[in-house]
Amino acid sequence: MLVWLALSVLNGSMVHTFLRHSFFYEDPRYIMFIYMVINDALQLSLVTALYVVSYIFRQIHASVCCLLIISAVLTTRSTPLILAGMAVERYISICFPLHYSHICTVPRTLFLIGMILVLTSLPPITDLLITIVKEPPQFFQSNIFCDHSLLFRGQAIYYKNCVFDGTYLSFVALTLLYTYCKIMLTARAASTSLTLVKKARNTVLLHGVQLLLCMLAFVVPSLQAALIYLFPLLSLEIRYIFFLLVYIIPRFLSPVVYGFRDEKFRKYWTRYLACQNGLTSSVRPTC
Repeated sequence: MLVWLALSVLNGSMVHTFLRHSFFYEDPRYIMFIYMVINDALQLSLVTALYVVSYIFRQIHASVCCLLIISAVLTTRSTPLILAGMAVERYISICFPLHYSHICTVPRTLFLIGMILVLTSLPPITDLLITIVKEPPQFFQSNIFCDHSLLFRGQAIYYKNCVFDGTYLSFVALTLLYTYCKIMLTARAASTSLTLVKKARNTVLLHGVQLLLCMLAFVVPSLQAALIYLFPLLSLEIRYIFFLLVYIIPRFLSPVVYGFRDEKFRKYWTRYLACQNGLTSSVRPTC
């Protein structure tokens, strides 16, 4: 809970900084960035709530669990697609700088965000529809331990999600690899700033690290289930360790990658944090 609170404060301060300065609204890069921050904050809050509920109540109403699980799955699956979108934005800014303002516009960025929401909402919605068809009506009125595999129990759901996750994670991985290679090939172009290219290259590399951490969320459930089967008395400890590795630690990357590395955003973000902490009185009127 303390880690969740610390990350919530960081994410909240970044969202507040974005909202206070209108010029961020006109930059697709920062729009995608703040969308990732909000998505991470929601995802972290939902999975933390699920984890705390599983400790305190053990079993909750299936309909409430269904709402929490669907929301958590939607935000978890959104992250890789957001990473792909941000990598493509960096690729366009480096490889097509003269066409950047025409290709990357605010309406197109908002349309991309809408498409991400639609694509990531399809798997959990189909999971729910299959469960409604196969399970008796009283199932959603019962109390269960809130876990995806216990709520959506059909084998068809499992295989469908394996195909979907494999397809779209491969798409994201290929997108990151392609953008990284193209940025590297552009690194020697005389018309492009070497410093800018290095920053874009490092950003895409960090996107790759984030993708690997995101992929753990899709691999860990099977490994976790196997370990719990082998060591049933340590089920809570096993869940706790995987929860920290998969859901908590990766959420620290977004503030580091975007909040601290981006000079423009860092300038206004640190000014806002300084004002909140009362470190200096001279900058307070400008915050």
